[in-house]
Amino acid sequence: MDLSQSVIAITGAAQGLGLAMAQYLADKHAKLALIDLNPEKLAEAKQTCLHAGSPQVETYEINVADEKQVEDLFADIPKTLGGLNGLINNAGILRDGLLIRQKDGEIQKLSLSHWQSVIDVNLTGVFLCGRECAYQMINHQQQGCIINISSISRSGNMGQSNYSAAKAGVASLATVWSKELAPHGIRCNAIAPGFIESDMTASIRPEIIEKMKKGIPMGRMGQAQEIAHTVAFLLENDYMSGRIVEVDGGLRL
Repeated sequence: MDLSQSVIAITGAAQGLGLAMAQYLADKHAKLALIDLNPEKLAEAKQTCLHAGSPQVETYEINVADEKQVEDLFADIPKTLGGLNGLINNAGILRDGLLIRQKDGEIQKLSLSHWQSVIDVNLTGVFLCGRECAYQMINHQQQGCIINISSISRSGNMGQSNYSAAKAGVASLATVWSKELAPHGIRCNAIAPGFIESDMTASIRPEIIEKMKKGIPMGRMGQAQEIAHTVAFLLENDYMSGRIVEVDGGLRL
């Protein structure tokens, strides 16, 4: 795919990894549909991407777990931006907690609300956005690529029953979709980042960060730009499909 003038939708695009991806693609002159729940940060992201070189940027304030909102969003993108060539399913949240925790003689359980909120955004949201993107691409006879942002936590990470399950699911969806959508010229891949410096990791205590770094063979956390570079590679390489690319500095959970 030639990214110049291509139309790429990005969920969770207002900050962190999503914004880094958007800026990277804007520099390659892609048209962008930025999707997030934060209107102020979306407005800032739009200006950042226009200044970076994108010829057109549209913003959408929606909940990716709401089917009607997602359907309306993806129906609008081809009309407003002139097509749809790619999707980066990046939106995600954390609600970490042990399945069962015993503290001061009391047994605590991971709440259903914490389980469901992560599954709704990180898995159901990916399903809905992927489905609607594929529908619009096929309907408008446009080829392209869908990228799901998974995580190395998909292998199972302590304290992340909900997050690990969701990230394993989105990796599997990329493989399934690559087989189902190939006849329509649509490729699907996933990226499994390791520990990346981002808004999510900024709240972790410094001593925990140092301990994490010691377990990474390359001795450092990844940068958002390194994930953005991988996104661009997967979009541009027209023979890359059905793969989960791990970008983790050599770390395996």
